Amino acid sequence: MNLKRKTLKELGFLCACTVLPLYASCSGSAGNEVTGYVTTSDRSYDLVADTLSFSETPAEVSAVVRLDAATRYQSIDGFGAAITGATGYNLSLMPEEVRKQFLQDTFSPSKYGFSYVRVPIGCSDFSLSDYTCCDTKGIENFALTLEDTKYLIPTLKEILAINPDLKILASPWTCPKWMKVKDLESKEPYDSWTGGQLNPDYYQDYATYFVKWLDAFKQAGVEVDAITVQNEPLNRGNSASLFMGWEEQRDFVKTALGPALRKNFPEVKIYAFDHNYNYDNMPDQQDYPLKIYADAEAKQYFAGAAYHNYGGNREELLDVHAQAPDMELVFTETSIGTWNRGNDLSLALNRDMEEVGLGTVNNWCKAVIVWNLVLDSDRGPHGGPGACATCYGAVDVDNETYTRITRNSHYYLLAHLASVVKPGAVRIGTSGTLPEGLAYAAFENADGTYAFVLSNPTETTQRFAVEDGTHSYVAEVPAKALASYRWQK
Repeated sequence: MNLKRKTLKELGFLCACTVLPLYASCSGSAGNEVTGYVTTSDRSYDLVADTLSFSETPAEVSAVVRLDAATRYQSIDGFGAAITGATGYNLSLMPEEVRKQFLQDTFSPSKYGFSYVRVPIGCSDFSLSDYTCCDTKGIENFALTLEDTKYLIPTLKEILAINPDLKILASPWTCPKWMKVKDLESKEPYDSWTGGQLNPDYYQDYATYFVKWLDAFKQAGVEVDAITVQNEPLNRGNSASLFMGWEEQRDFVKTALGPALRKNFPEVKIYAFDHNYNYDNMPDQQDYPLKIYADAEAKQYFAGAAYHNYGGNREELLDVHAQAPDMELVFTETSIGTWNRGNDLSLALNRDMEEVGLGTVNNWCKAVIVWNLVLDSDRGPHGGPGACATCYGAVDVDNETYTRITRNSHYYLLAHLASVVKPGAVRIGTSGTLPEGLAYAAFENADGTYAFVLSNPTETTQRFAVEDGTHSYVAEVPAKALASYRWQK
């Protein structure tokens, strides 16, 4: 039987929209249909809903991929972006109906279904000011700030109302300045947001800081699922930063943070590292999380490790998994900007899906989180020296009317994954051969559906068949496009 594809006109869609359109749900599929989305780098298909019919695989289709549900890899926790102070601020300036529609489209499980976000504990390099929640010396002075109560928490609660199963990961960029020292030998006080090290004399106070922050957000209606101990612990130069080598992180978690969370928030996972694949080329910091895991007392408190891709190669994930297969891997930050033309889909759409989306998932990551969800058309607001002044958001909103939203490459890769791969899914094996250059992954969702996500970076339309042992369908994916599909087994 030949492929029957419904035309875009039949589906009632318009193309190349900058202000977000409302498309039909692709969260599930009828028993005899495959549903999904297609996006092309020229935006002629802009997350356009696609419906295919099951068929016998035609003989003239030579490229066939077969799903192997018996071969199972990691489970999936979700996909999403960071809700920074800048993101919360930009969302607050949108007209209510524009903001609500954007968040509904982005986070509703029946639409694009973003399911994981990352938030800063205190300030980040995309905050409206530098701060922690205890800037007056003494842990008894802990209190949430205006940025937390006006921008972060309201945004998170609005998202949770749309997707109550949203997972949240939190990371500090710095401890309070009064806990910092210039170095661990002299313990000379270090009064700067940028750099410095955590004074071991304040390990217990800093552990209490985490507990108080988690409790304050919980009391405000936002429960956090996981933390990393320190954002980019090897980066001394961020606008807000703290150096924390692997021995320091091991000792802080083993003696203070781990026991404190186990007592007060045992359900909150702790991820180690949270930095680049190449460990910033520091010889003594290579295999950072693996060195922590070598200490059994410390390892017991960690769920796994988190990575960024600003340096090195994602093959490092394979190496870490091979050496610690019992520990989780999550990808927690990457950015696009003027330096990598992240708003130029002709370059970035397939590149970023293959590097950040499929590349990390196919290398054992359970979650994929990119940097800012929303920045404005001036790539801000952002922090001071050391902060990125050239970054784009997953989407950018014009800072005149706050009504025109432009989706960039990171938004598309997340939408294609999250719309069909749901939390609790398992990545499964495949066999067969697709045309050279195509990247893809297959999943089995907890609800009994299959998902298949593909990147076609070639200059030609690619036609291929997908078989799951019971059903088959034929897809034609345009040149330089992403496609994602979901169907009932």
